[in-house]
Amino acid sequence: MLTTSVKNHSPHLLPIMEEFYSLQGEGVQTGKPAYFLRIGGCNVGCHFCDVKESWNANKHVLTHVDEIVQRIVQNPSKAVVVTGGEPMLYNLDYFCEVLKNNDIQLFLETSGSEPISGHWDWICVSPKKNHLPQQKILQQAHELKIVICNESDFDWAEENAKYVNSNCQLLLQPEWSNSKIMMPKIVDYILKNPKWRISLQSHKYMDIP
Repeated sequence: MLTTSVKNHSPHLLPIMEEFYSLQGEGVQTGKPAYFLRIGGCNVGCHFCDVKESWNANKHVLTHVDEIVQRIVQNPSKAVVVTGGEPMLYNLDYFCEVLKNNDIQLFLETSGSEPISGHWDWICVSPKKNHLPQQKILQQAHELKIVICNESDFDWAEENAKYVNSNCQLLLQPEWSNSKIMMPKIVDYILKNPKWRISLQSHKYMDIP
């Protein structure tokens, strides 16, 4: 796991783990096509993470942003989802500026543990207990997505929901390996607390990236 700050890293180079064109599988944007960019490096290290190979930034080749942009602008959806790892370990001001100049919609997935850089059309914050989110980041979120592993995570969800803005979409998502146990509990919770919606990892059901 990456434990040192990389904020001083060149804004023109990023350690890219993978990039591909697919459908958004979870959250408010489920079903929409987008180009996915996974940046290596993570300071959170969730035990349930299904892409632990993204944690160590040193394992991924540094790629110039201009090269990445050339591939992104060719995708038909004209949208990119930036995820990790934790993408906000990096300064993405230049990255966002260039893509905005090419009329690309920018969607960010972050734990909220690091300050936001760049300008985004949509910010999804999925906070984790082992590296707490910043309240100011929660206030910027368009979407709050809480992964539910056990029943105590419902209290965690409500604690984070206190800090989001009134337009933020609230979602509960079962952790994949425990979904059969937690799914009925989530359904029951949402029926009693209708401000929440359910998020499913539909890409796993569809067997797509």
